[in-house]
Amino acid sequence: MVKVTVVGRVSDGLPLAQGLRYMNEEYGYLSCYRQQAEFILQEISRGALTASKMNIIVDHFCFNYLVEKGVVFIVLCESTYPRKLAFHYLQDIQKEFEKFDKTLIGKITRPYSFVKFDGIIANISRQYIDTRTQANLSKFNANRKQDLDVASEDIYNIVERKRNSETMRRVPGTPQPESTIWCSPRLEVLALKWTPIIILVITSMALLWASFVLTDDFIISSW
Repeated sequence: MVKVTVVGRVSDGLPLAQGLRYMNEEYGYLSCYRQQAEFILQEISRGALTASKMNIIVDHFCFNYLVEKGVVFIVLCESTYPRKLAFHYLQDIQKEFEKFDKTLIGKITRPYSFVKFDGIIANISRQYIDTRTQANLSKFNANRKQDLDVASEDIYNIVERKRNSETMRRVPGTPQPESTIWCSPRLEVLALKWTPIIILVITSMALLWASFVLTDDFIISSW
């Protein structure tokens, strides 16, 4: 069964539409999966996911996405839902989306503000609730010998790659040991230059003071 649908723009990763807002007891956990769909959209936008079609496993569900003409169509289904039907669903949404003015789509600036398309997504999703209808069986059996050429990956591997990528970006090209004492390489250079001189001056003053004290003690004891 189709659970969550997100349509977004590749250029900036902006989610445009999501179908009907869930208002039942399922909303709590489905909102979490919607956030994961938004994460997938962002990864596609930044070029981390380059496949035009993909199946992403998460818990006992799976995301399927389709990229067409700068737009991403993402759907969350139960893991037992036929993958072939999931992509038929995405293709149906993509065909309806093509009917809208591209100039209008490009002007959208707020997330999920393409409300007009939410109702269309809801109507199409109802057609895919029951996989045993004649229409869905025909789609499933059509070209049955041709396997879907879709890559598959676990979402946690994608998250881990992003973390590693962010860690690598924080490492400078030319490694420089960071000063934990002076908090700045420039301050560290100045400190290394002047600290020995300051220590020498302080030591000299201490020895001079000590010599005066010893001299005074000697004179007092002589009397």
